[in-house]
Amino acid sequence: MTRLDALTAVYPQLEQQIVVTIMGAVAAELQSIGHRPNFFYLQHAMGLASSMGLGIALSKPDRQVVVLDGDGSVLMNLGGLTTLARYRPRNLVHVVFDNESLLSVGGFPTATATGSDLAGVAAAAGVPRTATVRTVDAFRTAFDEALRAGDLTTLVAKVEAIGPSGYVTDLSLLENRFQFQRYLRS
Repeated sequence: MTRLDALTAVYPQLEQQIVVTIMGAVAAELQSIGHRPNFFYLQHAMGLASSMGLGIALSKPDRQVVVLDGDGSVLMNLGGLTTLARYRPRNLVHVVFDNESLLSVGGFPTATATGSDLAGVAAAAGVPRTATVRTVDAFRTAFDEALRAGDLTTLVAKVEAIGPSGYVTDLSLLENRFQFQRYLRS
């Protein structure tokens, strides 16, 4: 499964969610499908998408928050999983696209390439709902279930180590910030 295929499969469900992505391929591929004002592309803050999503989920408990993350970013801030579990926002779905590499910065292998299991780490940290999926159909089903579950979920999607030709978004950082801020206030 490619990350782009997985994103395309759940794109319609993202219209009503607050969405935070990590930098690089995830942000670039989501924007290539179509930008929405409820999407925030967290640039230059590797490892912190789940932290930002947590803050939003806690401050807006009546809204669903989806964090679109990468394995390299999660590994850079493993404490983020324990913090998610500690506060357990029931309105947060944390998707981790695991391509077993730091694709956006040269393709170096991550620890998941040698056996580290991010869903297992999340479960051990105390995240109540975790799963690993390997196909688009399984991803779509698990994502839909996570949105309906009403509990903190970490969903690891094993994807191919391929990405876009460029890892930046066309939207300026400031414009994205202001659009997203206006969206959160509405």
